[in-house]
Amino acid sequence: MKRLRSLLPLLLLVLIGAGLFASGVFDRFGPSGIAAEQHLLQEQIAAYPLLSALIHIGIVTAAISTGIPGAVVLILAGGILFGAALGALLSSIGVVLGACVLFAASRFAFSGQDAARAPALVERLRQGYHAHPLSYTLFLRLVPVFPFGGVTVALAWLRCPTWLFVLATATGGALTTTIESLLGAGLAKNLAENGAIDSHLLGDPWFLGPMFGLAFLALLPIVLNRLRRPRGQRGEPTPPP
Repeated sequence: MKRLRSLLPLLLLVLIGAGLFASGVFDRFGPSGIAAEQHLLQEQIAAYPLLSALIHIGIVTAAISTGIPGAVVLILAGGILFGAALGALLSSIGVVLGACVLFAASRFAFSGQDAARAPALVERLRQGYHAHPLSYTLFLRLVPVFPFGGVTVALAWLRCPTWLFVLATATGGALTTTIESLLGAGLAKNLAENGAIDSHLLGDPWFLGPMFGLAFLALLPIVLNRLRRPRGQRGEPTPPP
């Protein structure tokens, strides 16, 4: 019974996330949905700027805290509707708040668990994390290849200090969120000029720049892995850090 009580907050978040995902409530925030309602939504934002900002923060917080797949779509929507700078700020606040909720629920759920019985994902992270907790936590948050919710749960199991988790999420997560918001702003520019999201994007630096930024972050583990190895072994494949 005690074990069930400790799991209850995490299970509740998972159930809420599953319900929201199945309901399709976030579908209207995809690029096609935003394109169809962009003018109406921006009129509402202009009329109720504070309320609109709080709603966006709340939506992103709900998506991140419940682990809904594709939360990046909401961040792109923030860039489209609020612009790159304000969209990045609002989405970053939502990302940090949502991550902290999921982290707290996971810490509570795993409070009585033996760290030696960690799942496979955590086992892969354990050696590097214990050797360099600060740099490794920042690294995991910076690289978008790792699933955001999975990393949050893994860091909770590894007993990551709360201050370190918040710092890593606010820095690494904010960088990725800023790039994604810039990408959303590029989509908004394409919508304004062409009335739809089309092939003109492929020649737009506002779109290509953030895409190259995300590609660089995705390739960062491979680059760092090669730089860390002895020169004679750099041609051999190695497991991820």
